[in-house]
Amino acid sequence: MCGIFGFVASKDYSAGSERLGKLAAELFLFSESRGSEAAGIAISDGLELSMFRRAQPASRMLGTDEYQDFLKGRLPPTASGASTLVIGHSRLVTNGSQGMEANNQPVVSDHCVGVHNGIIVNDEALWKRHADLHRQTQVDTEVFYRLFDKNFSRCGDVVTALRDVYEAIEGEANIAFLHDRASALVLATNVGSLYWLRATRSGLFVFASERHFLTRLIAQSRDLFQESTAEDVTQLKVGEGVCVSPHDLSVPVFRLDKSQPAAAAVELSSSARAIFDRSPKRKVLRRCTRCILPHTFPFIDFDADGVCNYCREGAPVRTDDRQTLEARISAIRSKDGSPDCIVALSGGRDSCYGLHVVKKELGLNPIAYTYDWAMVTDEARRNCARMCGALGVEHIIRSADILSKRRNIRLNIEAWLQRPELGMIPLFMAGDKQFFHYATQVSKQTGVPLVIFCGGNNLEITRFKTGFCGVQDKSVNTMVGLDLAGKAKLLAYYAKNYVLNPNYINRSVADTLFAFYSTYINRQDFLYLYKYVEWNEAVIAETLTRSYGWESAGDSSSTWRIGDGTAAFYNYIYHTVAGFSEHDTFRSNQIRAGLIERDEALRLVEQENRPRYLAMKEYASLVGFSLDEALTVINNIPRIE
Repeated sequence: MCGIFGFVASKDYSAGSERLGKLAAELFLFSESRGSEAAGIAISDGLELSMFRRAQPASRMLGTDEYQDFLKGRLPPTASGASTLVIGHSRLVTNGSQGMEANNQPVVSDHCVGVHNGIIVNDEALWKRHADLHRQTQVDTEVFYRLFDKNFSRCGDVVTALRDVYEAIEGEANIAFLHDRASALVLATNVGSLYWLRATRSGLFVFASERHFLTRLIAQSRDLFQESTAEDVTQLKVGEGVCVSPHDLSVPVFRLDKSQPAAAAVELSSSARAIFDRSPKRKVLRRCTRCILPHTFPFIDFDADGVCNYCREGAPVRTDDRQTLEARISAIRSKDGSPDCIVALSGGRDSCYGLHVVKKELGLNPIAYTYDWAMVTDEARRNCARMCGALGVEHIIRSADILSKRRNIRLNIEAWLQRPELGMIPLFMAGDKQFFHYATQVSKQTGVPLVIFCGGNNLEITRFKTGFCGVQDKSVNTMVGLDLAGKAKLLAYYAKNYVLNPNYINRSVADTLFAFYSTYINRQDFLYLYKYVEWNEAVIAETLTRSYGWESAGDSSSTWRIGDGTAAFYNYIYHTVAGFSEHDTFRSNQIRAGLIERDEALRLVEQENRPRYLAMKEYASLVGFSLDEALTVINNIPRIE
């Protein structure tokens, strides 16, 4: 399993910071043989505990500018008289995707920065048993350090707290950690997979997961370990722990068995050192002072007051009112209860509320129509059933070849991962655009000419999806507003990327062309309900919940886009690379329309942009690609700064 390692450089160490950096690199490269899916390191310099981690092999991480910048100033210069404690981790994923940064190690708790090799098999039971612990990751290691914090707060003793954790866990745990109040490196194992070496003349203590790593280190680093031999490598035995003093490199051993007296006492400081995650983070985004769109948004610019051009254009507004709507539908309203309109029903929030308005408020007799294109969520299907059952509405479903559609999505995702381009992400959703085509078909088959679309209110206008293709969509009140030149430019962008990435030339091409035709060319004269009816998020949510028991996604605070199985994945990409998602555009449009305040919008998107890992995992499972591999690629795409 994973490789863990580290070292303590005492005040007597004098070979300099560059040599310590090389020592860390050597240990990383040795340990990579035990796991290469993520890497991380933590350093205690006596002032703070700092950590750095990335979802990539250690051999790649070592060459990044961010890693080299992290080391600067955190390793002691020659003859500094200061001590330094370092722990590292090279990860083999056993649980908790490495694509989600918090799952990688070192793991941080309230008071510890620690690494772990092994698997704790009763972690779920421990979380349930200790419901007061706050879980933040999916990795089993976290429960170890959360339990340690809890025990330490009770007894105030490192060894006693550690013994209590080992008594509670089941499985394998080789651990090394730094504590915010303890001036020591703590190691412990219940299986004996830790080895250590002390070179007092060089002022170094080193540990690793395998004896072989340390014997190789001795052989190739004679400048540091000239007095050491392979026989000096010591195994930390089963059920043992050590607290390594940074002052004199003393290694008092203690037993994890609670029946044995503690032989080690860890010196505690009266104040805690701060813990900082120094992993690569996006720079603070400059946002519009009126809405919340950031400077990374395509074609954005700011005036002298920091107001963006999208705000200067004005708010999206309803172009017609209820009276205009009534005039349009009065002539077709059925007198005998026969169907008089088709309502497109996706199972999402807006379409479900729209069906309610059409039936209950407008007094029409709709037929509901759903196009199941392979990514309609189970929540959406159940919500369709709820609405139609409660309203007594006939429900017509047109289903695509689900397996074929999902193969197309997979092929395009796999192609995209070979050469990520934000402008090409809409290919993942191309298969749903036939929604328009089949709506027309159902209208002809039923003899009901009026088709009402209740999704796509003008607050949902995004514009960045074509913007990342280099095409500026200047529409304010329509979902799709490209002129002929814009459509031609969009086609040229896609053609260029098909040439640059031939993996896109696959069985999905016909489906993609059909999607473009349905979206931009064969536009029908549908009635868009929210051009006439006020859209009010609170009223919609209350009506659906109170009257229909409407179901939202369990992993999201937002009720928007939960009917679309792709949304969690593509919004994660946009937010990771560009720093914003559809949620930012939606909330910005609400601000412009006077529906919410800017501070409220910022609070909402902070929640809404959190990764929906479970939704992404289900999406990847249905489509048939490796989410971990995809997230690793996504997380290493250069950020738009």
